[in-house]
Amino acid sequence: MSCSSSWSAVRPATRRIVIGGALTALAAPAVLGMLPTAAAAAPAPAATSGLHRTSPSTQQRACTLDGFAIDHLPGGIGSPSDFEFEWEDVVFHSRVWETGPDPEGATKVDLTVKTIRGEKVIDLETLRTFLTEYHEKDPESWELTAVDVAGYGGYRTDDQVFFFISPGLAAEVSLDRERFSEEDLLTTAMGFHPEDSA
Repeated sequence: MSCSSSWSAVRPATRRIVIGGALTALAAPAVLGMLPTAAAAAPAPAATSGLHRTSPSTQQRACTLDGFAIDHLPGGIGSPSDFEFEWEDVVFHSRVWETGPDPEGATKVDLTVKTIRGEKVIDLETLRTFLTEYHEKDPESWELTAVDVAGYGGYRTDDQVFFFISPGLAAEVSLDRERFSEEDLLTTAMGFHPEDSA
């Protein structure tokens, strides 16, 4: 499906805070205001801005994130927010879709897509090593299955797929598997790719 120019959008501010030169704390994006419907047809802002859609649906999308196309989203996901953060000299651009709040005020993360940029990402195995540390996994017990993601080598777990694009660039997709299927995860990952590879 393609992006529609008829949807209204909210542009969240993206904040980037580096603590101690390594780990980043994320601040919730601030909503700057509603755009009129006609303005939504304008080109998207810089990749770090992202878009919020006013009505959650399968068509709730912003088309791109940090130079990557988002070609598929599962049905029933919530509202997106964008974040930029850094860990161990690697920069992440992330879009997170959340549902909620529920009656108790809690929200659930439905889907997260991330670009991963840094000199440490040399190949698939250095990406695997880096993400093992980032996700605080035991390299001996973290069960990963090799997977091809639209021509890119990667690994998957039950709720996550990460894949190597080129030196200095990779991507990751994670999905709430209590609510969404393995097919949703893989299809979403295959639809998250550099725009110039479409």
